[in-house]
Amino acid sequence: MVSKKKKEVKVDSLVLDGFAVEKLKRFVEDKAENVPSLLLHCIQLQDGVQQIHCIKKIVPLLEDLHISSADTDMLYCCLNVLAKMYFSVASKNPLKKALASSLNGLSDRCTAAAAPVFIRCMKEDIESEDLGHYRKAVDNLASCMESFNLGTACVESLFVEILQFLVKVLHTFQSQNKKVLGNGLAQTQLMHDLLTAVKFSMVLVQKVQEPIRTALRADDRSPLWKTMCDLLSCFTEIIMDEDLLQNVQSTSGMAVILYLKTMFEDGEKLPKLVSDVVLGSLDPDAVPGWFMSSCGSRCKDLSDTAMLFLCQGSLAMLGWKNGSMGDSGDKLLLDLLSTLLTLSSRLKESSTAMFLSRTLALWTSSALDVLRSCSSDLKPSLRGSSAACGKLLEYVYIHWEHPLDAIRHQTKVIFKNLLQIHKAAVSEKDEAEDLFLSELTHKLLDLEWHSKGKYASLACLVECVGAEQILAVDQSIPVQILDVMGDQSFAPYASNLLEAMFVNHKNQLMTKNGENSWIDQWHDAWVSPLLLRLCEGEINQTTYIIDYYLPKLLKCSLASLNYMIEILRSSATTNVGSANNRGALGALMACLRTARSHGHIRFTENYVWSGVVSVSLIQQGLVHIHDQVRVDALGLLCESHWTTEVVSLDEMNLVLFFLKYNLNCQSPSVRQQLCYLMRKLFCRIQESSQALCKHEQSKNLKRSAEEKACALDPSAALQQYREFMTSVANYLFESLFPGSSHPTRFSALTILGSIAEIFPVEGSCQAVFALARSVSGNNVRALLECFSNTFEEVKNLAFELLRKLPPSVLGLEDPKKLSILLEAALNLSTSTKHFDCVTASYLLNFLIYQEGLQTALENRIQNRHRPSALPNPKASLVEKNTYSVVRLLMGSLENEILQAERSLLEAAASFPLYGRVHCVSGVLRQLSLKDLSMVAEWRQLISELISMSYRLSEVVSPVVHSSSPEGLMPMDNDTEAATQLHMIMSEIQPRDTNDYFAQPRTLQKENDPLYQLLPEDGVPSDSLCAETKGKDGPSCNVSAQMVLVCCWRSMKEVSLLLGMLCQNLPLQDLSDSACGLVTVEQVKEMGEYFKHHLLQSRHRGAFELAYVGFVKLTEMLIGCTEESLRCLPCQWLCNVLEEIKSSDPSSKLCATRRSAGIPFYIQALLASEPKNSKAGLLKMTMKELIHLALPASDPSGNTSTIPQVHALNILRALFRDTRLGENIIPYVGEGTRAAILGFTSPVWAVRNSSTLLFSTLITRIFGVKRGKDERSKKNRMTGREFFSRFPTLYPFLLEHLEVVANTVDRDTGESKLHPSLFLLLLILSKLYPSPMDGTYSALSMAPFIPFIIRCGHSPVYRSREMASRALVPFCMINDIPQTALELLKSLPDSSNEGVKQNRIHGTLLQVLHLMHSFFEAKHTANSERIKQEVCDLILCLKAKVWLAKRQNPCLITRAAFIDLLTLFINYLGKSKSQDVSGFTDDIADVLEECGLREGACHTHAVPGHVLYMQSVAQLVLSVLSVHVTGGSTDTDRSKTGDLDFPGLIQHMLTSDFHEVRLLSLQSLLQWVTLSPSAASYVHLSLDIEKTLCQMITKETNSECLCQVLKICYELDAKKILLMAKNHFHVEARDFLQLIVELASTRSHSLDIQSSALKLSSKLVIRLVAESQEAPESDLRDWIALLVHSCEVEVQTENKMAAAEVLINTAPYLLLCQRPVLGLSETLNLWKCVVQLLQCEDQDVRDTAADIIRVAQRSSLSGSVFPFCAVNPPKALDLTLCVLCEMLRRWDRVPDGVLVLTEWLLDEDDLSDLQTAKSVEDDFLFEKGEANFWAEKLLYVRLLSTHLRKLISATSCSLPSARLRQLSSGVSEHCDRTERSIEGLPPSPEFLKTSEYTRLLIQKERTSKCMEILSLIQKQMNKDMH
Repeated sequence: MVSKKKKEVKVDSLVLDGFAVEKLKRFVEDKAENVPSLLLHCIQLQDGVQQIHCIKKIVPLLEDLHISSADTDMLYCCLNVLAKMYFSVASKNPLKKALASSLNGLSDRCTAAAAPVFIRCMKEDIESEDLGHYRKAVDNLASCMESFNLGTACVESLFVEILQFLVKVLHTFQSQNKKVLGNGLAQTQLMHDLLTAVKFSMVLVQKVQEPIRTALRADDRSPLWKTMCDLLSCFTEIIMDEDLLQNVQSTSGMAVILYLKTMFEDGEKLPKLVSDVVLGSLDPDAVPGWFMSSCGSRCKDLSDTAMLFLCQGSLAMLGWKNGSMGDSGDKLLLDLLSTLLTLSSRLKESSTAMFLSRTLALWTSSALDVLRSCSSDLKPSLRGSSAACGKLLEYVYIHWEHPLDAIRHQTKVIFKNLLQIHKAAVSEKDEAEDLFLSELTHKLLDLEWHSKGKYASLACLVECVGAEQILAVDQSIPVQILDVMGDQSFAPYASNLLEAMFVNHKNQLMTKNGENSWIDQWHDAWVSPLLLRLCEGEINQTTYIIDYYLPKLLKCSLASLNYMIEILRSSATTNVGSANNRGALGALMACLRTARSHGHIRFTENYVWSGVVSVSLIQQGLVHIHDQVRVDALGLLCESHWTTEVVSLDEMNLVLFFLKYNLNCQSPSVRQQLCYLMRKLFCRIQESSQALCKHEQSKNLKRSAEEKACALDPSAALQQYREFMTSVANYLFESLFPGSSHPTRFSALTILGSIAEIFPVEGSCQAVFALARSVSGNNVRALLECFSNTFEEVKNLAFELLRKLPPSVLGLEDPKKLSILLEAALNLSTSTKHFDCVTASYLLNFLIYQEGLQTALENRIQNRHRPSALPNPKASLVEKNTYSVVRLLMGSLENEILQAERSLLEAAASFPLYGRVHCVSGVLRQLSLKDLSMVAEWRQLISELISMSYRLSEVVSPVVHSSSPEGLMPMDNDTEAATQLHMIMSEIQPRDTNDYFAQPRTLQKENDPLYQLLPEDGVPSDSLCAETKGKDGPSCNVSAQMVLVCCWRSMKEVSLLLGMLCQNLPLQDLSDSACGLVTVEQVKEMGEYFKHHLLQSRHRGAFELAYVGFVKLTEMLIGCTEESLRCLPCQWLCNVLEEIKSSDPSSKLCATRRSAGIPFYIQALLASEPKNSKAGLLKMTMKELIHLALPASDPSGNTSTIPQVHALNILRALFRDTRLGENIIPYVGEGTRAAILGFTSPVWAVRNSSTLLFSTLITRIFGVKRGKDERSKKNRMTGREFFSRFPTLYPFLLEHLEVVANTVDRDTGESKLHPSLFLLLLILSKLYPSPMDGTYSALSMAPFIPFIIRCGHSPVYRSREMASRALVPFCMINDIPQTALELLKSLPDSSNEGVKQNRIHGTLLQVLHLMHSFFEAKHTANSERIKQEVCDLILCLKAKVWLAKRQNPCLITRAAFIDLLTLFINYLGKSKSQDVSGFTDDIADVLEECGLREGACHTHAVPGHVLYMQSVAQLVLSVLSVHVTGGSTDTDRSKTGDLDFPGLIQHMLTSDFHEVRLLSLQSLLQWVTLSPSAASYVHLSLDIEKTLCQMITKETNSECLCQVLKICYELDAKKILLMAKNHFHVEARDFLQLIVELASTRSHSLDIQSSALKLSSKLVIRLVAESQEAPESDLRDWIALLVHSCEVEVQTENKMAAAEVLINTAPYLLLCQRPVLGLSETLNLWKCVVQLLQCEDQDVRDTAADIIRVAQRSSLSGSVFPFCAVNPPKALDLTLCVLCEMLRRWDRVPDGVLVLTEWLLDEDDLSDLQTAKSVEDDFLFEKGEANFWAEKLLYVRLLSTHLRKLISATSCSLPSARLRQLSSGVSEHCDRTERSIEGLPPSPEFLKTSEYTRLLIQKERTSKCMEILSLIQKQMNKDMH
């Protein structure tokens, strides 16, 4: 492992002067060295470490001085100096500890002599009146008590004076704290000082307890009593002071109890006093007078937090182990628990909740101590079934999923201790123990696995009862837990539980069965399920299992590794996995990687470990089709437990093989893993090379046995390292070729960066490898070209790599080269494309590090005849260059701002201003602005830069401040441009401010004389485009988008620049400050700037980025020492809240756009508040906002809703801000109230903002929803947990739900929808009852159920459906049948009159959803009971079956009842239950009455008819499914067995309703796909076949047609053609043509086209198999369709279908013995495969890569390649290899070579370059081709390589005329490409990136073609000779 670097300890030297030193000098002898002279020398030393050594020499000499000296003055003088030294040194200085340690070695006589000296110094220390000295005095006293005998003795001598001093210190610190409130830095320091003083006061009393007690008992009127009472009073005041930090209050709570314990004579009375205090029942007459006088009055009215701290102090400081407190101690223990549990329901702030959980954990530890030591009377009260433990368990259940980790951890500790308490409280023979633990086990197992608290609790329970008892309840628990590990959020918890279980199970089995016989049973339980998941499980699931579970399993039983490998090895070569699972090969790679990385195995040179794995297997893993298998295989090579393990040659070759096919990985996470593993390999090479160098340099070193066995030669190994690293570097640089994809560039640059970092230019590693030696000029050029990449991370990686290279490698010493780059950067900085500005910034950032930049800048200035302002020559290179570049950019920006002030349109079109500012910001970031040489010059430049930023902002701000910035078009291109622009800018005042909304708005007609058009009216935004003249005269179009982008990006860059300046520039406190660059006034101006733009900008991009800059400013202000700046955030916050609250019509705050920048402004101010503060600003703000958000009008009658809208929008932003953390949680309840009440507002703006706030709160409470399952409980919580965390919502929700229920459930049947119904039902649907709910919770969910049921009676259909869904989570699984039965019984009978259909429908929906949830649940209860409950429900259904028949006139309720019947028949079929009292007969009667055979008796106009027919169809299909699968044993004997199912299906297929047809077709498809016997059961009668055939041509619904095609595809091709012949009377070829036309029809959906294409492939295979002649002519249209489906612009679905078709037909068309389609068409299909392997979509590529699997199964497997499931890059290589092999087999090499050469050329039409450029210019955000995967040059090089091999291996004679024609075309194309390259401007890689890249690719294409043609000519000449 990597050894940690030893931390260097810094020792500050001591400087001592004064009278003591002068006196010491008198005893110094000039010639001889004595103790005074040594001591004086020690004082004069400047090095602290030397002083320590000197002290260690001096102190032992004091003994001799004490014995020999006749004059004691010298001794006392030395001791006095040492004492002064001790009390002068800082407490953390090692010199202080060295003094104490040395003085501890003095003899008793010498110590006695030193004591008075130290006492005198200590007295002087504590008698000082300097307030600033108090903290140091306390530190000195505390140091004296820490392992310093002399110091401790002195403290004991002065303990009374020290206690009096502490009283003074505590009073002083408390008073100072009140003076500095709001000053974060000073307050934080005072908190630490106060905490130190309180801690020392406790240490003092604990260590000097006996003398203090003796003194107190000796005289009850002594000053000590008063001092102790004063301290007690101070501690009580600290506890009650809410302005102090809670850890200070907590420590004071412990101090109170400690002092009471010390002052009480009778120890048994103290528990009663504490109990009375915490219960609030203190009797003044029953307590000592000194207690009442010091703190008794305060203890009568303690706050909740003070009570908590006293409870914590009682548990921490009282003695619980020895039972010294007696019965009163037992009572106090129970009283403390009661108090703490009461506080838990009131204290909701995260910090106090954390203290409370810690205190409860401390209580359980104390209770355990009490039970184990004595106190048998307490045992009945602390059993698991007791009330006290029950309430404590309830606390556990509420908090075990708390958002804070600390609380979750303490909850686990509480539960674990609680189990131990229960075991200690019951006797061994007590049956209650087994009963409690058994019930607890079943309750925990009944919980859903989504509950994170279940895992930790079960792990604790396993330790208590054992794993075997848990497994006895359910043997499938290991499998269930492994299933959960597919979710990363649960994987750590699940793995911890599994570890606890299998470790405990192993110990149990070993104890019971012995050492050797246990392992088989253990493997069956834990290893076998693991292997099954690894081989067959979903990849993500197996990844988390490998990361979290496998290492723990191997650590527990290393012997299991052999067992796992033996099983996996046997099938690794055959089961290699696929894109969906690892297979045995992937599992083997993962197991070996884990074992090696944890040090369980080590591989040898040939990579064979116990005959397990071979190189070929690892190669297959390295190019496996799935990313994670490849990563595991690479990890096996790179990772090792021993970082100095030598990398073998095989490993290096395999890594090179991996890089060739894996750099281009589309998954970001996989790329990160790849780069990380390569970095680990390089670190291993570096560290092992150091060891090898040492071996090589040690001539006489004996080799170890391991080296002899491996025959390791250090020189050879180092040479292999150099060659390997050179090969890696060269390949990575080659990967930066033109057109390489973003993943390739990212991976290559990241790995190169790791190489440059691990193998630096200078250092010990240089001998092994130096990257600089492998870098050529072309490599540097390639890195510079990366700056033009569209991805900024690529730019940054290239920049960082270039920075690590030495200047000599860069080759930029010539100023001309720098001038070209500089000009390119300056041109790009004015581009209208923002990504060009980023490129310019990186170029300039790179240039400022170059030596010759000053010369290039001077040449540019001279050429433009401008005076040059040269920087200070004494400054550093980077500082000079940065200064010059910023000056240059500012000069250009100054001119452009002047032009923009005249014409903003021209600026937007020709020189958008933001690019220059972005470059300035980027360049300044490269410089450390706090360490500059040219301070005066920089101060002037910064001042000008800030002023220029304000000017720029003034130009563009009117646009982003307008009420509609997106469509604004200032028309300033006429002759009066400046005047017109000024007029328009003055007119575009915002129309969304308070004054606009405060006035009544009425619609006016255009002919109204009072009606006036506003500036933005009259012209649609998309047509706002003007024409303006550019700099050089020609006109250019300017769109509104261009103007807007110019303005908001300029605002963005200015904001970011100012924010960066605030953050990085040193503050100039005084006008003559030497280092400051920015003044206080400038900071205030920037604050006002941000305030103005955040509160008035309307464009989101502008105020979002202004917020980023403002955050940097507020962070600087909070930590600022300047008082006037530090108080600004609070002032700004108060001002904006007051402005919001006032609703002043003159306010310019934006009342639309979600309040625009106002929430961001307040967020920045609140987020800057110090984390260790009391969050006073947040509390004040939330109180104001909640008050404003609630719908209450002012007493003055002002009912303006604008403040409410602002408040709701700001609350939404604050609840979304993760930086506020748990501090915002206490306000969630009130925020939810405001959102729900706001939804009832008549004003749309309030309702809209309330909706957004409510959505945010749902996410904040329940977490981000990551799945689509609405019934999933991952984003839910138990009702008890929810209402315990937000108790105010319980009465609120219950009350409002009752109001809603009364509104919707009216006898009048009025259709009224309450506004809050949706919100209430939504939030209630997120709650669910827990099996852990006991009888202790007052927050029961039962009262909600009746109201939810009543909401289901609403006249609104959607409301009934929502209520039915909301009811499900409120019912326990075991209670659902009884609830459903009661609901069914409430349904009316057929004889009832006045039936209300809405109520019936709502009730049926509720029963339907309840039973659906019940049937899907995993039941652990008694199955017989479940059967009985289902039987009762069916009997009740039979009694109400009239609702499904014609007696019920309402089709909607009939449909709902039939859905219920369908649900039950499906359950009976799955459970294979017997029929219940003729239930199926009743269903048959319902089907007979449904009218399905009679045709449509209703139309679409009849309400619910379509829904009814769907339900009937579903019931028919469900009954048929039961018959098909044989689910029910009695169905054949019932009436349903007599139904004509084929006839029913026939009628459904011909139904007028497409919904019915679709249901039928989906069922048919399912039966045909999964169960061929099902199709035979339905017979697919002639009528059904005929109907299916007719639907192919006549079906109008796209979904139905798609299902028909899929059914035909699943049928046998012979049967399909027979059906076509019988029913269509068409031959096979004509039917194929029909299907091809279907697939070619563009009006059809993608699904139809894909399905038709797949079906056609099946027909083609049949035709080819039956045809004796070449079917080429018959398949021409099909081939054309297939080729078209593979083109780039085609949709992904069609490409996927084409890939599947090609794979299916490959054995018949591509890999056959002869090209049945002819060579030309066959090669076209091969080209389709090649195109799909380069598709942008990964799924398409993976599907196309299966061509290798197909080829591997053919006769090619042995002769060409050993691979099977490979990734697309490898598949592309192998595909070209297979194609060449097929050409040889077909004996068509010459013709094939011609075609492949044409593929290689693939002429690119270069005439469209200019057209493409103009199109890009028209689209402002068009980046050109963003290449995510495809790499044309890589394909060209692969094809060229295989062509060379093919030509070289075979005779290739081509017609000379054809060869000359091809050569002529290639030459002409080559010339045209060269001319196009020459026509590009200088630096085309930056200025014309896309054109330059295309030309380079085409150049290499033509070059490769020329080489191939030359090779052919040589081969032909060779054959002729």
